Amino acid sequence: MSSKSPDSDNDPRYASVTDERKRKRMISNRESARRSRMRKQKQLGDLINEVTVLKNDNAKITEQVDAATRKYVEMESKNDVLRAQAVELTERLRSLNSVLEMVEEISGQALDIPEIPDSLQNPWSVTCPLQTNQGFC
Repeated sequence: MSSKSPDSDNDPRYASVTDERKRKRMISNRESARRSRMRKQKQLGDLINEVTVLKNDNAKITEQVDAATRKYVEMESKNDVLRAQAVELTERLRSLNSVLEMVEEISGQALDIPEIPDSLQNPWSVTCPLQTNQGFC
């Protein structure tokens, strides 16, 4: 059995106690809802701040990638120039070697004619640190 008697709901003495409890509960619920709204508002502010920080970080990283890409393109262009120069110099060396071979043939004397290194034979290929059978990547 409950401690309340069936007639206690109709008793004016208990009505004021019940009203007071309802009023206190309502005030407590309102305060709890206010705290909950404040927590959610703070969480939203924190998330907005985090988004701002992440966007700034993303912009910095994007700039770094762009700078690295520009540097890569610049180096690739310089490498192309150097490769073209290597081709030209290799052709000059071949030409000079053929002149030396003719002089050697005409004079009958053995001349020290340098060999053209493999790396100059095909300057457009990049040799790997660990070379394959062909010597190229």
